[in-house]
Amino acid sequence: MMLIPCPYCGSRNENEFAWGGEVCRVRPESPGSLSDIEWADYLYNSDNKKGVVKEYWWHVKGCKQWFEIERDNSTHAIMSPGQDS
Repeated sequence: MMLIPCPYCGSRNENEFAWGGEVCRVRPESPGSLSDIEWADYLYNSDNKKGVVKEYWWHVKGCKQWFEIERDNSTHAIMSPGQDS
């Protein structure tokens, strides 16, 4: 079990949250100009680099707020507490 530090509610069990992706991902400026393959690549593929990454998390079963954390995705260790995003 992973405890995620919500900046609004404190640490909660991971089953209360939904992963929102890596912070470094930027939405394309003109999504209508992308091919279906390029759009699918943006939607469904992330870098997924091993190590510490900044991520968005949504507290679905709590305060309903989005926030960012830094997490080591190989150990699930959280390096920085949640921050409002």
